[in-house]
Amino acid sequence: MADRPNILCIVSEDCPPRLGAYGDRLAHSPNLDQLAHDGVVYDTANCTSPVCAPSRFAILTGRHAESCPRAQHMQALAQLPGEFLTYPAEMRKAGYYCTNNAKTHYNCDIDPAEIWDESGRSAHWRNRPDGKPFLAVFNCMTTHESCTFKDQPGAVRPEDVVLPSYVPDTPGMRQSLARQYNAIARMDAELGRHLFDLEADGLADDTIVFYFSDHGSALPRSKRYLYDEGLRVPLIIRVPRKWRQLTPHAPGTRVSAPASLVDLFPSFLAIADLDMPEGLHGVPLLGSRAAPRQYAFSGRDRMGERYDLSRSVRSERYRYIRNYTPHRPLGQYVAYEWLGAHYQDYETAHLTGILNPAQEQFWRKKATEEFYDLRSDPDATINLVDDPAYKALIDDHRAALDEHMHAICDTGFIPEHSPVETWEASRDETLYPLPEIMDLALAAAGRKEKNSPVFLSKLSHSSPVMRHWAAKGLLMLSSAGQRLPDGLETVYENEKDPQVCIPLAEALGHAGDARHWVSEITQILRAASDPRIKLQALDALTWLPPFPDISLANVRALHDDDDTYLRQSSDYLAQRLDGTYKPTNIIFDLSRLDAEGQMGKQKASTTQQQPHPISR
Repeated sequence: MADRPNILCIVSEDCPPRLGAYGDRLAHSPNLDQLAHDGVVYDTANCTSPVCAPSRFAILTGRHAESCPRAQHMQALAQLPGEFLTYPAEMRKAGYYCTNNAKTHYNCDIDPAEIWDESGRSAHWRNRPDGKPFLAVFNCMTTHESCTFKDQPGAVRPEDVVLPSYVPDTPGMRQSLARQYNAIARMDAELGRHLFDLEADGLADDTIVFYFSDHGSALPRSKRYLYDEGLRVPLIIRVPRKWRQLTPHAPGTRVSAPASLVDLFPSFLAIADLDMPEGLHGVPLLGSRAAPRQYAFSGRDRMGERYDLSRSVRSERYRYIRNYTPHRPLGQYVAYEWLGAHYQDYETAHLTGILNPAQEQFWRKKATEEFYDLRSDPDATINLVDDPAYKALIDDHRAALDEHMHAICDTGFIPEHSPVETWEASRDETLYPLPEIMDLALAAAGRKEKNSPVFLSKLSHSSPVMRHWAAKGLLMLSSAGQRLPDGLETVYENEKDPQVCIPLAEALGHAGDARHWVSEITQILRAASDPRIKLQALDALTWLPPFPDISLANVRALHDDDDTYLRQSSDYLAQRLDGTYKPTNIIFDLSRLDAEGQMGKQKASTTQQQPHPISR
């Protein structure tokens, strides 16, 4: 142990920087505040995805989940390519005893037993062989989103909290935020016990401590969304005096430059003085190769049963967001989110028409681009993307995001369960010409009628991903009330890929004869065997005019489906079609919550679906 320090990671779930160390006067977090006093606080640390499974994939592999097909979606099962490494496996090769207590949820087919010495509730550094350095992870679930679903005794009352300006002041909103504050106090005590054990075992002087959360808060527009409330995480690193040469920062330092959780893997390697393998997307925060970032990158893809595609880049002061599906609002019903009174209250206020413009924005179609000055507008409610005073800064952030997406070969443009959604196919430029696809997707998101001929021409492209985005371009035009080119019905009849047919049919449904195109999508829903094709068909039906006589029976037929997200999406749509939906309805299957109120794994995430054939 004399030549290499131990590493202790204490991790909280779904926890934004609502800590005393980050200036929150309502928070009770004495243990983490002391850790910050003795260590280094990263004020602009970001996760790579605002939800647990893709974020944990990036922490584990040191690569953004968007670089590995399917890993970017919430609750999926990516096939980990042979080129991808994991930090516990690499640290074990270097002689470290690596333990994980206890959450895995890595969104890929890795077997935890193969990469950890111990992974489970009893995993602990105390079980290591004598003389071995350790890397120990302890994950606290206390602040998980589900803490807002039930009473959390504590000192903070609903009337004490200060709500963000972008949500309405409702009893449910205040109750949920107060519950999270009280859960944070409990979490601080639980993580404090690990720090006490470290001291009691005489290991504090030989152990570098990391504290972080996997992503942000549970309130609306936080977890699952690309704003600071969902992406900004607490990150504190304490390096004992004996190993002070590993950090450029003195105790008590605050670092304002961005950091990313994808930097953890290379930081662990740097602590152990190991070579950096090729392919990692992070930069070490410690060691001789430590270097400040200018930007941190993040993404949003399918969240639960709802599809989206957005990317974000955060600099020290600004956040830029690019929305590739601006024809959908952020405020889409997700059954698990709506277990919280905060979401129920929010939608009720929206339907009642009492929200101000900043609060109502969540329920409107998105802007293609967003740009926020977080120093003057910390709640990110003033979109500066069209302000000429910021043009140079916006261009810099745009260029940085483009460069990043090309560098990691962002696979988020591939429809889920497409035949192209494999590591090999995503590297085939004939199947997945990324630069061309990015240009087409950005043109689609721009919703300009002048691009209609471009979209029509790309419907004959050999790549199904190009055809998919050409169809989406036409969908975004028709959703905005713009005219579609002639001849699309013939294109539809000749197209064999359902992931091109669904957006094309929805586009035609918005443009006219919605009844016919609802019938066409319902036929795809009924005939498809792949649950994600069905989910995409349900998504289209959700936004088209309702025709219960056509689709209700086929939607209700999925009520008992084994796929959780398919069942939830169908139940929601069925209630919309039969007129029984209310924001307070509980659609999530409560039997799937564990004793602590947290969601168990989706069955669909443990089954590797085979790509669908190119046929309708």
